[in-house]
Amino acid sequence: MKKLEGKLPLLAFVVAAFAAVAFTSPKDFDPEYAQDPVDQAIWYDLSNETPGDDTYTCDLKVTDVCTRSLPDDMAPAKKNGEFIINGELEEVE
Repeated sequence: MKKLEGKLPLLAFVVAAFAAVAFTSPKDFDPEYAQDPVDQAIWYDLSNETPGDDTYTCDLKVTDVCTRSLPDDMAPAKKNGEFIINGELEEVE
């Protein structure tokens, strides 16, 4: 029993470390996609993109869907506005 008591702090640390890793959601699990404004068959993966002058913007003056949670025009909207491409973006295959 004494040996087990000496290892309890280590066991508590291991359980806490496991919980911290297991319950942390990385950005990769928050997908975001946009449909090309000209060619509706093309979708862009914006999951790892930050809106800006060299990537894309959402013009909030226009009432439309800028980005969606899946590359599908029926998927839930993530951001509203008009999708404007400002640079090279990764296409979804």
